[in-house]
Amino acid sequence: MKINIEKKTAFTGHKGSVYTLETGAEKHLIFSGSSDRVIAAWDIESLIPLDFTARLPAIIYALCYVPEKNLLFAGTSAGQIHVLDLTQMKEIKILKHHTGPIFSIRYSIQTNCFYSTGGDGHFAIGSLENLSVLKIKKLCDEKVRSIDFNYSSSEIAVASGDCYIRIFDLNTLDEKKVILAHGLSANIARYSADGKILLTGGRDAHLNVWETKDYTQLASIPAHNYAIYDIAFSPNGKFFATASRDKTLKIWDASTFELLKRINKDTYNGHLNSVNKLIWSDFNNYLISTGDDRAIIVWEITEVNEL
Repeated sequence: MKINIEKKTAFTGHKGSVYTLETGAEKHLIFSGSSDRVIAAWDIESLIPLDFTARLPAIIYALCYVPEKNLLFAGTSAGQIHVLDLTQMKEIKILKHHTGPIFSIRYSIQTNCFYSTGGDGHFAIGSLENLSVLKIKKLCDEKVRSIDFNYSSSEIAVASGDCYIRIFDLNTLDEKKVILAHGLSANIARYSADGKILLTGGRDAHLNVWETKDYTQLASIPAHNYAIYDIAFSPNGKFFATASRDKTLKIWDASTFELLKRINKDTYNGHLNSVNKLIWSDFNNYLISTGDDRAIIVWEITEVNEL
């Protein structure tokens, strides 16, 4: 399988490292959050910045947009979650249940809950109905990094700095499985769309592949030179991308786990520094990447049909 890659644009404007990206109300709208404490918005259809900014009192590490309520959750280095009502265009609540930086926020309409992880080692669950915290679980003494859902099996995967991936029941929050996933911090966990595969990336620079029936490891790939920070599947499920501190993003075949493309400064005029976050959008199959160089790059990924 072959792919072509075209760099469509590089959005600039943030004055600090960009740590998080999120899709907005329309699939061609993207939010970004940065160490400059600003949330910005971008249109990947017109390839221009939008007239939207929100300034918070601390570094922004996590964003989560809830389209059903038109709410944007923003997690900061101060351990607070700011809830922005985009209909009213104002902040409506600040949640202070974490004591360390917020690294991930996700939500589920199925459970009507939002979920957050922090540098305090906690995994928290809150109500989307009244925006209050329902439960807090202490997972470890290290940072808890990321969350992903597998709706096929009603599970949540949580990646932690103690090298483990913990699997919880989505409905009861009972712990079902604990996996020693990496030699150094487990930074990211991502399920495939069909829920059959879990990909994990760690500070050990390895990409690990797990089948989700009993979480047997299928492969361990030395994918990067430094820590893997994010993983994103393509909308059609054929590919996935990895982002790393080694300044590269890589495109992989999701069936064979074969490396297809390496995107860096030299090959595609890519990022100058650590690549921190990815979105693989439904819009035009665009892959959006960002990192410490403050650029938000839009890549068009095209599959090549071989005769």
